Amino acid sequence: MDLLAELRRHTTDAPLLETLAQLLAERERQAAELAARDEKLRHAELKIQALTLELAHHKRLRFGVRSEALAAAQRDLFQEFQAVDQAAIEAELEQVEQSLSATPQARRPRAGRQPLPAHLPRIEHRHEPESCTCGQCGQALKLIREDITEQLDVEPARFFVHRHIRPQYACRHCQTVSAAAAPAAIIDGGVASPGLLSWILTGKYLDHLPLYRLEQIAARDRVPLPRSNLAEWVGRSAVALQPLVERLRERLLERPVLHADETPVQQLDPGRGKTRRAYLWAYRSNSLGEGPPIVLFDYQTSRAGSHARAFLGDWKGHLMVDDYGGYKALFGLGVTELGCLAHVRRKFFELQQAGSPIAEQALGRIAELYALESQAREWSVEARGQLRGEQARPRLLALREWLIETRLNMAEGSGTAKAIDYSLKRWAAYSRYADSGHLPLDNNGVENCIRPIAIGKKNWLFAGSERGGRHAAVIYSLLITARLNELDPAAWLKDTLEKLPTWPNSRLDELLPLRQR
Repeated sequence: MDLLAELRRHTTDAPLLETLAQLLAERERQAAELAARDEKLRHAELKIQALTLELAHHKRLRFGVRSEALAAAQRDLFQEFQAVDQAAIEAELEQVEQSLSATPQARRPRAGRQPLPAHLPRIEHRHEPESCTCGQCGQALKLIREDITEQLDVEPARFFVHRHIRPQYACRHCQTVSAAAAPAAIIDGGVASPGLLSWILTGKYLDHLPLYRLEQIAARDRVPLPRSNLAEWVGRSAVALQPLVERLRERLLERPVLHADETPVQQLDPGRGKTRRAYLWAYRSNSLGEGPPIVLFDYQTSRAGSHARAFLGDWKGHLMVDDYGGYKALFGLGVTELGCLAHVRRKFFELQQAGSPIAEQALGRIAELYALESQAREWSVEARGQLRGEQARPRLLALREWLIETRLNMAEGSGTAKAIDYSLKRWAAYSRYADSGHLPLDNNGVENCIRPIAIGKKNWLFAGSERGGRHAAVIYSLLITARLNELDPAAWLKDTLEKLPTWPNSRLDELLPLRQR
């Protein structure tokens, strides 16, 4: 029923009718606002419910991923995407909750956030209130505490110029001119300072940026760095740094236990207009041994075992390798083989993913061996050796007996049979680590050093030549060794390039990227 029309039939009081019309319009407006607010609330509640479910799903994906469900690089990338999505969902939830609240809500505390590094310089910004008197009584305010929050900031690469001014002084009597000697440099007469060379080398070999990208970064600051110049500086720097790598090789071959592995790279073959396969061979010191860690890369045009024999020369000791046949000629010539238990584990992991209960049992037994190693990681060699003898050795023997017994019931050619055969074939090499406390049980140490190169070669695609590959091996060796020694590779390289031109060969060890113990 139209209430206003009904009243008009019974009264002619215009002010009353106008007031009533206003009241009715206000009621309709409020009813519409209430309906809109209810609809907004319903949509917000549905969105919160959907975001909450999505957030729970992402958390299950992120934190429920098994350690070997993906390859390491894939897992890192997957977790990165998951972290981005989770943060975005949480931000959307906060926005929806803020929109429903009549009063501003305090931000949720970030649990477990690590303090920012103490060594970084601090720039203080003081935010004083507009007035230092009380807004209630007008009395002066007194400082009782300070609420301090910190934000991390960064400046992009900053280009600047060093001006070297050498005054020329003349003797009127002798008719001679004297001046200070020009500062020694890696590249005589070049415009690239040690700092710029360090930026280029670390950008190319640690951050996986091809030279054309470095050229583009410099161009944003209107600094012309042609690729031809960049390439020349890289080549000259590698030649200058070569003596450090040769000395590192001497130091590496003094160690009684080494790791070895190799990774393929593509090398440009201009004659055919294509690329061909070459290899970076990696040799790393044992992390359970004494002395700072060292890793060296040796660029070769093939995977022939002769390259490993040439690099190691007369070296004798324990060598941790995979099952590649190129290393076989070394064994029996004073080199003792160590097998990588991680390769055994990977064989069974592939089967376990397909639902094999036998693989599940094998992985459980191998996990016990790794748990012992984790327990003794910081122990002395003697204590670790005792633990291995008392607990690892019996478990290894039990694992071998179980593999032999299980293999008897396996069909020839099955995946499980092949995994067991792979394990038993090199059993002496796999189990040898348990004889002492200083031998590694897998080759993960050197594989972790190769992983950055596997990422980098997806960006730079191929080595331009054999010489270029050897230059890359030199720089990779130094920068990754510096990182293993917990040094800042860029800072170490800049300091070394400054000192190297006048540094005596007798003190070369002082420039090596090794931490002092």
